[in-house]
Amino acid sequence: MATILEEPSYARAPTATRQELQLGRRLFHLLNGIAVATAYALLFTHQQVVHIFGTIACLVYVVDRVRIAYPEAVERRAAWVNRLLVRAEEQVRESAMIPYAIAVLLTVLTVPKRAALVGIVVLAVADPLAAVIGIRYGRHRLAHNRSLEGSLAFFAATCMIAAFVLGWDASAPAWRLTWTAAAIAVVATICEALPLRIDDNLTIPLALGFTAWIVGALAGLPLT
Repeated sequence: MATILEEPSYARAPTATRQELQLGRRLFHLLNGIAVATAYALLFTHQQVVHIFGTIACLVYVVDRVRIAYPEAVERRAAWVNRLLVRAEEQVRESAMIPYAIAVLLTVLTVPKRAALVGIVVLAVADPLAAVIGIRYGRHRLAHNRSLEGSLAFFAATCMIAAFVLGWDASAPAWRLTWTAAAIAVVATICEALPLRIDDNLTIPLALGFTAWIVGALAGLPLT
């Protein structure tokens, strides 16, 4: 009688796609961004954040290369990583955490503090929210992997985040904050909906940071 050999555990590769909710991954995405934004806003100076997050970005890159090079070790010792955090397309290439970490670091380096915080918090909150809404309730397609419902959720979340961050401890009138936040959200939603071949973890915070910088400066809002 032929013996059926059991498939080795490390062969159980990640299977999730962009069209799956994968809530563990999205929650991880959200918590990381909120933690970085909170640390930058309340705990550390610009120079300290650059040093700390630069180190973290390097560690993320090294850990991700180890994950790709030794998939069997990941499956044996941390099977939950593939199940909760990794997509099938990332089995043999870098995960989205690499452009995420690089984009957050570049945003902190290149734009004023409040503008950077807008980009980081939108990436952390509005991006996964739009994905969840689009997957669960999206009925009207705008482009590949984009829906009207998801884009509206992204716009609304970005508008609220921009108004909150730029209006925090500022004396600007409500009408100025409102149109500034709306302008930032319009540009952000257009950028998010574009069917680019570049990871939106990289494009969203940088586009938002520069947009918030320009529009906020034109509106006379404090950006430091």
